[in-house]
Amino acid sequence: MRARFAFLLLMVLLPSTASAVAPATWHPPAGTTEFPLWPNGKVMTPPKLKGREQVSETVSKASGERWMMLQNVAVPTLTVFPAKGSPNGMAVMVIPGGGYNVLAIDLEGSEICDWLTAQGVTCALLKYRVPASGPNWDRECNCRDIPAVPMALQDAQRAMGLLRAQAARWKIDPQRLGVIGFSAGGHVVAGLSTHAQRSYAPLDVADVQSSRPDFAMLLYPGHLWVRKDDSLEKDIVVDAKTPPTFIVQAADDPTDDVRHALVYHRALIDAGVPVEMHLFAHGGHAFGLRLKDAPVSAWPSLAERWMHDIGMLTKH
Repeated sequence: MRARFAFLLLMVLLPSTASAVAPATWHPPAGTTEFPLWPNGKVMTPPKLKGREQVSETVSKASGERWMMLQNVAVPTLTVFPAKGSPNGMAVMVIPGGGYNVLAIDLEGSEICDWLTAQGVTCALLKYRVPASGPNWDRECNCRDIPAVPMALQDAQRAMGLLRAQAARWKIDPQRLGVIGFSAGGHVVAGLSTHAQRSYAPLDVADVQSSRPDFAMLLYPGHLWVRKDDSLEKDIVVDAKTPPTFIVQAADDPTDDVRHALVYHRALIDAGVPVEMHLFAHGGHAFGLRLKDAPVSAWPSLAERWMHDIGMLTKH
């Protein structure tokens, strides 16, 4: 009898134990709206998944910061964070970093949206496909991997088109739509800024819209600098139609050499593109909004002033 009771008790406990250890994915905060980027079954290429989509807390070796790491994203989405108070009509899409293998979904995602929405800006957080959705370091072969299909860029282009096509729904001005990206997300921003054409076959009216942002912000970007000849990566071709750009970098960044930012800055100047760059001596990598007492913590106020100066951000 006791054995039977113990067996039944075990059967009752097993489901709850399994659910407790099952991978939990990221869920958007209350008051936001998440929707898929692609019509059902139309995602061009699936990433090389290494398991289920899940989120876990990790510590950055570069900055020591704890952040939420989102892995194995097969279904990319866009989450709209409404502006706080009275919306000013401007919108910014946020593209987290993570080496094209994971997404820093809070540090370089939802926390950035909290800052922007407080300025009356509508924010759209991009959850793009990973892993290996852009230039990345493959630990299995210990080599650089450049995927045949630029999945992250495709997701970002699709998201920009959707935002412009749905401008009335979100109460935003389709000509005041910017983008901000961090680390690998900065490379996505550079791609968005310099690719006039879609990197996939258009599907619907959203893909008729321009995918180039009206302004761009890159923080500690990577995958831009070619070490051997100190040049810009060939997939990034800057021209006079590249939008006004704001760049922030720390000289002591141990992950993405400062020359990634410098070579892009130089290309923008050569093309006559308005650009403002702030280079700080200290700050490391992946600082986001976390370093409150360091000089690099001034970057959000500098970005706000710049957005005012280029006529995008109005008084809230």
